[in-house]
Amino acid sequence: MDKAVNILSLVPYKFLPPAMGGQKGIAFFNRYLSRLVNLNCVTIKDNTEKASEAYPIKNILSNSPSHYINPFYFFTLRLIIREEKITHLIIEHPYYGWLGILLKWFCNIKLVVHSHNIESLRFKTMNKWWWGILWHYEKITHRKADHNFFIQDNDRNYAIENFKLDPEKCTTITYGFELSEAPAPADKQMAREQICKLHNIAATDTILLFNGTLGYKPNLDALDVILEKINPILLADKNFRYKIIICGNKLPAACNGLVDYKERNIIYAGFVDDINLYFKGSDIFINPVIDGGGIKTKVVEALGYNLSVISTQSGAIGIPDTITGNKMKIVADNDWGTFTTLIKTIDPADTIPPTYFSHFYWGNIAEKAKNALM
Repeated sequence: MDKAVNILSLVPYKFLPPAMGGQKGIAFFNRYLSRLVNLNCVTIKDNTEKASEAYPIKNILSNSPSHYINPFYFFTLRLIIREEKITHLIIEHPYYGWLGILLKWFCNIKLVVHSHNIESLRFKTMNKWWWGILWHYEKITHRKADHNFFIQDNDRNYAIENFKLDPEKCTTITYGFELSEAPAPADKQMAREQICKLHNIAATDTILLFNGTLGYKPNLDALDVILEKINPILLADKNFRYKIIICGNKLPAACNGLVDYKERNIIYAGFVDDINLYFKGSDIFINPVIDGGGIKTKVVEALGYNLSVISTQSGAIGIPDTITGNKMKIVADNDWGTFTTLIKTIDPADTIPPTYFSHFYWGNIAEKAKNALM
């Protein structure tokens, strides 16, 4: 472990236990980085399962959203920085930029912004009127940072050009995957049999999977596309036997649990305790997402489990097609005819190349982040 780097990770929302992509992105990044450098984490009181992590976690921040503007946290964190001899402060997103900048100035530490997307542009796609205000705040935060981590190259390039950042101070630190190789075929077959039994699916049916938090507009829009664009085309082909499994919580009450689609080959599984079972046992992951920004964490995980993926161009941003072999097919946004044709013709037996894991394995990602901070 490199003792020259002492990191304080400031996480202002719930991420333990990790369930959704963004939560996993922080939890696994910290977990693997803490194996290489000294790392302490300050976070909200709601975070639990601290014993499962190998680094100190201090539940100091309030659960209330008001913690983002509480000036007294400056003094609390300044004390921790002095006691733990912190050299680098990592903030998630730009929201604690004001606090990070103050601590940089008064504690002589380096400020690192860990960006999960260009946050202001994400809200722009969601038609939030105040996105421009956030854009300027985000720009200031990144410009004052000593180093910036971006989730994918497009975000890095955008920030360099539009925020006028020094490219030497910007590193792409992608979302990762915990396994260093694909699961064994026997494990995938066992998972498939379990899914078929759970949902009464015929062994000969092709299992299509979509996963995401359904209270998030880009995912809900993708669900609408599945129900109203993709599925009707598949239903028209009487020779193609399939089921579409939808996993994810926060489905709006107006959708009535998708009961109206039960006879149309749609299975709503809701929030599942073990999404990895579905990644292992399904045949094809469909990703008709066309907005939202960042990298689609569910696609990274699906490919890591050797699950074939069909995605829109927007949904595949940040995942180099040079390392996915034939496992990921990319379609122009809104071209649902081609999308559904690929569903019926892609070969799920293709295998993800080893180079995929060289790029997306969390251990390699943490090593790259450590080197950027040295």
